Amino acid sequence: QICLSLVKLLFYLAHSPLGSIALLDFQPRQFVMVDGNLKVTDMDDASTEELSCKEDNDCTLDFPTKSFPLQCSAVGKCKGINEKKNLFNAYRYFFTYLLPHSAPPALQPFLSDILNATGDLRYGINETLKAFEKVLHLYKSGLYLQKRPLLLKDYISLKGFRTVEGEDYKCWPSYSHLGCLLSVHSAEEAAAICNSQSQCQSFIITQQRTWTGRPLASFQSSLTDLIPDANAVVYIKRSASSGKRL
Repeated sequence: QICLSLVKLLFYLAHSPLGSIALLDFQPRQFVMVDGNLKVTDMDDASTEELSCKEDNDCTLDFPTKSFPLQCSAVGKCKGINEKKNLFNAYRYFFTYLLPHSAPPALQPFLSDILNATGDLRYGINETLKAFEKVLHLYKSGLYLQKRPLLLKDYISLKGFRTVEGEDYKCWPSYSHLGCLLSVHSAEEAAAICNSQSQCQSFIITQQRTWTGRPLASFQSSLTDLIPDANAVVYIKRSASSGKRL
C-alpha cells in the first residue's frame, strides 16, 4: 500500500502542470500516510529545474552506490533526470525494505521484477505504476491462486460458530501481535495457509477487511471453546477433530 501510493505520487510529480518535479530531500521522514495515501509533508526542497547539458557526458545521475548515464536532450536538458532521481530514491528508501516478502509467494516474483527494474532504472515511472497495478489486480482478484489443489475438503466447517479470541501462535506478516491474522482471498487460500503451518489446526474468516477489501483470517493451533455467532464459520482440520469433540 505504501509503495503503490508512493508510485502514484511520483507519477503525478513526473507529469505535473509545472513540469517534472524532483524531491531534493527525499527521506522517509518527508512523507506521511493520510487516509491510506502517502503525502509529502514539505515541498520546500522540490524543484522543477532539470540539469543543463551540452552532451550526454554531462548527464550522469550519481548516488552513493550507483551512477546512471542519461541522455542530453535537443533543448540542452538531461532527459528525465528528475523522474529518475525520484524513482531511484523510492527504490533505495522504500522498495528495498517494504517489497521483499510482502506478498503471497506466487506474487513475489512480480515484486522482485519491479525491485530489480527500478534499482537499475530500466523502468520509468509509467512502467513502474503499470507493474504495480498489475500486481494489485492479481492480488485483489485472486488470479494468482489458479491451478492450486483444493484443500478446503480436508476441513470440517461449523456454521454459526466462532472460536474464543486469545493469544495463540505467531506468524509473519500477522495483522495482530497476539496471534496469526493474515489477509486471504478466500477460505480456500486460508486452508492452503493453514496446511503450510504445522501449528495450525483451525481458522476462521473474520469480518475485518484490509485496504484492498480482502478479509482477514485468524489461524489457531488448538480447538478452543466455540461461541455462537450467526455470521461466522469455523474451519477445522479433519485430522484435528474427533467425534467426541464435535
